[in-house]
Amino acid sequence: MDSLELNNLLEKYWNCDTSLEEEQKLKEYFRGEVPESMKETAQLFRYFEEQQKLSVGQSNFEAEVKKKIVAHRPKGKSVALYFNIARIAAGVLVVVAAGYFVRQEVRKAYPVEQEDTFSDPKLALEETKKALMMISNSFNKAHKEAGKINLFNEAEEKIQGKRADEKKVNI
Repeated sequence: MDSLELNNLLEKYWNCDTSLEEEQKLKEYFRGEVPESMKETAQLFRYFEEQQKLSVGQSNFEAEVKKKIVAHRPKGKSVALYFNIARIAAGVLVVVAAGYFVRQEVRKAYPVEQEDTFSDPKLALEETKKALMMISNSFNKAHKEAGKINLFNEAEEKIQGKRADEKKVNI
């Protein structure tokens, strides 16, 4: 095989455009003596052939893979993971406990007891009525002011409606 034909076949091979016959020609060529410039390519083709010759036994394959996985499993990672989880859990526990004790101390310092502000229930009722009347008056004033805003909004909508009508006429 001349160098031009070889280079064309290799280019087709690297672009995945070769037929099975052309690939067979390349394999046969690289089995023999090759020039120095093609040594790496020859090694690659020889490697492919060696890998094709290897067979995997059905019964031993799974056992061999499991052995390799167990042999290469890092042993310290799981312990480190549990250690990190324990550190995080301890930190959370400390924060929760501190929050609980601070809350207890605040409750002791500032006890919350409901005391009656009025001893006479009738007086308490009168004060409550006064407070509710003040709130009602405030709501009424706010409602009147909101009515003014509604008038403003209606006027604005009318103006915008006229402008929209003018634009339609101009178009």
